[in-house]
Amino acid sequence: MAEPTPRRHEPRLRPAPLLFEPTEAAADPEHFFDLESTDDPRALLERATELTQAFRAAADRAMEFQAIAAAQLADPRRFDRLTTADIAERAEWTEDYAKKMVEFGRDLMRGEPAE
Repeated sequence: MAEPTPRRHEPRLRPAPLLFEPTEAAADPEHFFDLESTDDPRALLERATELTQAFRAAADRAMEFQAIAAAQLADPRRFDRLTTADIAERAEWTEDYAKKMVEFGRDLMRGEPAE
């Protein structure tokens, strides 16, 4: 399971770099960050683990930005604010999930740690 995402008062660990995928390699469905050409299982496990951690960290961080954006879009002080139903439709979420993300985003913007 991924470690919880650090909050603003905790230092953020940097995940392993995601190496650039050349266009030709990305077009090959069997190609994935050059893992398929790694013959040493120890090296394969190490690099695959690094990538897994990097993707998890990126997904956690992106979700925080989604929550902040949802909270900003739902802000009643905005003249162009969106309803949670509108936010849910744009983000392809359920309305209940959109409500939770708006609250999570508000907590993040206040600097409150996640529960």
